[in-house]
Amino acid sequence: MTTPVNVEHPRSAAALRSVQLLVAGYLTLSVLTLIAIIALRNHTAIVNDAVWTRGTIVVGSAVLTFLFARSAARGSRRGYLRLRIVSAVMLVAIIVIISLPGLFPLWMKGEQAVCGLLLLGVALLVNGKHLRSVFTG
Repeated sequence: MTTPVNVEHPRSAAALRSVQLLVAGYLTLSVLTLIAIIALRNHTAIVNDAVWTRGTIVVGSAVLTFLFARSAARGSRRGYLRLRIVSAVMLVAIIVIISLPGLFPLWMKGEQAVCGLLLLGVALLVNGKHLRSVFTG
């Protein structure tokens, strides 16, 4: 087991708090979207198979991202590395989803754009010079 990183410096703690807030927003929006998908399941014009699949995947990734953010905030190098990876991968996936014509309804692309902005904030913070130096130093 690796020794936890000291994340008590005010700058580190503030950055990790911001990350956790952004990820909590991502998780909340993802869960609310899945609830909406379930509620609107009989309206095939706005909830198709692609929406079901994407909505479920996003909730799963948001839960993992939330757990990784909590782990990183406790000083886990593994949690930090996983957070860096999943935030970048999901951000790329969101860009692809928004770019694909016709597969997803406009409302889902809008929801994904908001998720993408939240994850962009996460990615910028966790890949920024300060947190990288904290976790690799």
